[in-house]
Amino acid sequence: MGSVAARYLLDEGHEVTVLDSLLHGGHAVRGLYTYDNFRFIRGDIRSSEDVDRALESAEAVVHLAAIVGDPACARDPELSRRVNQEAALQVFQACQRKGVKRFIFASTCSNYGKMEDPSELATEESNLQPVSLYAETKVAVERALLDSQSPGSPSVTVLRFATLFGMSPRMRLDLTVNQFTVDLATKQKLEVFGQQFWRPYVHVRDAARAIAQVLGADESAVDNQVFNVGDNDENYQKGQLVELIREEIGTPVEITLVPRDEDPRDYRVSFGKIQERLGYQITRTVRDGIREVLNAHEHGVISELDDPSYRN
Repeated sequence: MGSVAARYLLDEGHEVTVLDSLLHGGHAVRGLYTYDNFRFIRGDIRSSEDVDRALESAEAVVHLAAIVGDPACARDPELSRRVNQEAALQVFQACQRKGVKRFIFASTCSNYGKMEDPSELATEESNLQPVSLYAETKVAVERALLDSQSPGSPSVTVLRFATLFGMSPRMRLDLTVNQFTVDLATKQKLEVFGQQFWRPYVHVRDAARAIAQVLGADESAVDNQVFNVGDNDENYQKGQLVELIREEIGTPVEITLVPRDEDPRDYRVSFGKIQERLGYQITRTVRDGIREVLNAHEHGVISELDDPSYRN
């Protein structure tokens, strides 16, 4: 999401510095060099020197850096805690020292975990029940940030993003909507585990728009606040997603539903707060995302599908 958010902010006239270790390569930031108000620093958020360089003259920080997703975190739990939790808080402490005015922390709706009653919509006040290391680290940072307010500290806003989908410069095919769409388009068959479980979804560009909207909002409206980012109508069961994709493909496909009574995550989310307080509205639905991924695949924009750069 970082490259999409950076481009969106640059288009709005912001001066943007990107600090990135290029773990997944540099192709996602190449197009940003066409902007005069763009600066790139290759570095590691665990390095205080790199962070201090990136914070020169910064008025706001959007913290997106993380080892993202359950499989990636499970591969190296110790590293994941250092990057996602310890380093995130060290970056915030550096912001405090440097006099940064605003700090936006990218979190996740996965924090809601497995709800007792998924027919109820989770709000920002609902209990957090992380069931993965990734969500545990996000919850830990959220709590530390929201408890750390003191005179002179940056204004903190936490954004709990729904599961992302859609085209981006660093395309990901390990996200549910994108993965299901490409798999059905290429193989004409798909195995779906736990088709009844719920998740919310948001297009990557709409996620970037939420960041810009928070930066443009009056500080009093976003200070020490948590916002779910998405839309109530974009909560879907996995089985419903598959039906949308089947409709858009328009040719026979084979769907195998594998029953699963238990899933560590099952949640529907309310996005009323960000809509009411900030006037936020999505511009692209899951169906729109399916169509754009299908179009990109059909025209060869997405190719070499086994390339590991597509997955975290």
